Amino acid sequence: MEVQAQERFLRSFTAQALAGEPGWLAEIRREAIESFAELGFPSPTEEEWRQTNVAPITQVPFEPANRDAARISSRAFAESSWSGEAAARLVFVDGYFNPELSLLPEGEAGGVSAGSLGEALAHLGSLGKLGDWLHVYLARSADYRRHAFTALNTALWRDGAYVRIAKGAVIAKPIHMVFLSSARHSPVVSHPRVLVVAERDSQATLIESYAAADGAISFSNAVSEIIAGENSVLDHYKIQTENEHSFHVATLQVYQARAAQFTSCSVALGGSLVRDEVNSVLDAQGAESTLNGLYFATGTQHVDNHTSVDHAQPHGASRQHYNGILGGRAVAVFNGRILVRPNAQKTDAIQKNRNLLLSPDASIDTKPQLEIFADDVRCTHGATIGQMDAEALFYLRSRGIDQMEARQMLVTAFAAEILERVRPTSLRGWIEQQLGRKLVAAFSSQNGSGKGAR
Repeated sequence: MEVQAQERFLRSFTAQALAGEPGWLAEIRREAIESFAELGFPSPTEEEWRQTNVAPITQVPFEPANRDAARISSRAFAESSWSGEAAARLVFVDGYFNPELSLLPEGEAGGVSAGSLGEALAHLGSLGKLGDWLHVYLARSADYRRHAFTALNTALWRDGAYVRIAKGAVIAKPIHMVFLSSARHSPVVSHPRVLVVAERDSQATLIESYAAADGAISFSNAVSEIIAGENSVLDHYKIQTENEHSFHVATLQVYQARAAQFTSCSVALGGSLVRDEVNSVLDAQGAESTLNGLYFATGTQHVDNHTSVDHAQPHGASRQHYNGILGGRAVAVFNGRILVRPNAQKTDAIQKNRNLLLSPDASIDTKPQLEIFADDVRCTHGATIGQMDAEALFYLRSRGIDQMEARQMLVTAFAAEILERVRPTSLRGWIEQQLGRKLVAAFSSQNGSGKGAR
């Protein structure tokens, strides 16, 4: 099945007509598809994929999304995604830009330019400096030579979002990129692409949202590249609420210049099989990286989080804090890596992974890692796996709170360790609502099956 799936994607590359693309991008696509042809889909025999089998993805006959068939109503959009006030909103349906649901800045008003990569490349000759900017940054950071899904995205993406924050600009409202999978009669794959460059001394908040309509069988294979310039400050949020039939594989590649501050918060509440990779390279002195994450899985969901922070230069700092909540027969994987290179003296790095099991059948494989090749550093890591506190549950029950509500309160408090770091209050409230609904559904299902909390 994997060979057949690989051949199907290779045929998609041969069939796609991308007239008008610049030669440099066509060459990158060619190299990427050759890499995918050589690599194939990752196997559990590979160390990085030992706990995650992608066979369920290869067994579904996904077809490329069709721009003309990509439709979703404004009501469906509002119900599936955070719709708070934003400096710019770029909405993509089945991988294609939807101008009717989007809000674009006028030119570079306010210091931000943003739009559709597909449309930009179609009019490259008239873009001037923007065209040169795309040539410099697009598909230059994410490694398509060694990572199969990144190679597949690089070869096959049709559209995506670009965002440029001008030097010294401070963008007060978030920039929201929304990727939706619509209800379809047949399984559909899309390859969302994001490119963000924050120039020197700029500040901005970025939100990536991924959702799928009820009943849609979809596969989102996403790649985001973020370049944080000198002294820039970027807050990044990724919210994934796709349905229980969907598959989601994503890579976030971050490059940080001198004294750049990058903070990311990943929230994964949906999907059948989910794999999220976050790779941050601190390539100059004084760079700081903070990676937060919250994942909730129940039923038979499988959620895999891989993080890598590469301290390549001295005086860097990083923090990683991921919390997982697992019920039913869900499986989660956390593999966090901190690499301190020989030249990266005075590195300060901390990594934590905490997991709460709501069911005796749920499981987590957690593997925090330190690889240190410098001697003047401060690095720590740790992981915990536990169940709901029986004493805390008894205390709440003794105050007249019923069991389901008491359990929900304790889980919400556990999740709050991460969610309190979400700065836009309206976004945090929206996430809390989504989590609350899933908790009610999970506990109701558990009570209906006659199983209690672990």
